[in-house]
Amino acid sequence: MGSGDEVVDINSLERGSHEDTEGEDETVMYAASFQEMEDNYVKYQTAQWVLYSLLLVLAFGIGVFMLLYLPVRRYILRKDIGSRKLFVTSNAIVYKITKPVPFPCFGVLKKEKHVLLSSVADIVIEQGYLQSHFGVYSIRIENVGIRRPPSDDVQIQGIANPSAFKKVVLARLASIRSEVFSRQATVNEEIPNLWIGHSTATLMSPSKLIRRDSFSQSGERIILQKLEEVGSSVKRVQTLIEEQQSHTRENL
Repeated sequence: MGSGDEVVDINSLERGSHEDTEGEDETVMYAASFQEMEDNYVKYQTAQWVLYSLLLVLAFGIGVFMLLYLPVRRYILRKDIGSRKLFVTSNAIVYKITKPVPFPCFGVLKKEKHVLLSSVADIVIEQGYLQSHFGVYSIRIENVGIRRPPSDDVQIQGIANPSAFKKVVLARLASIRSEVFSRQATVNEEIPNLWIGHSTATLMSPSKLIRRDSFSQSGERIILQKLEEVGSSVKRVQTLIEEQQSHTRENL
């Protein structure tokens, strides 16, 4: 990974990928490439398929059918890696793929994954023994929080220049975290200022407090007067009813 032949110009990768991602809503900050690794990736997958086929030929004889299926397998692999799109936006990692099903006559399989940058813990670059013979790398996106098995993480094979992709993601993560910390700092600075402004306003305007008290007292007096008027009217009604009842009794 550290040799000079493997260093790819990041700007050239970005220029070549912006054309494929013009329809995206978010701004693409970086786009990875798979075209440079297409031949090596197909060779690696073919060697792996042949090894499995030979083992199954010796064990169960199923490997014969796997060897006959090899041309179709190579066709699917080329379509697979040719359709891959992996790019970093301002707040997420987006991975898109469109590949034929095991029997291409039945259509294609589309897959799209979005991983929020805030949930990314690290980008792990891996290379197995067989992958090292073909120069193929794999990346694994680890999530923050509860540690899960590596099989649950997003894994992508055949990416060209994975170290550049990792640097872009980690740099964006650092900028996001610094923005969050700066916002928290500004909020913490504004809260004491608000309290100071409120206290000075209350200290500098005692007349407003006196007016509020006078307004509240006058309002209470008006309410009490209304209640007294209602009570007196109720008493009058009761006396009228009693007088009517007494007149009716005298007539009887």
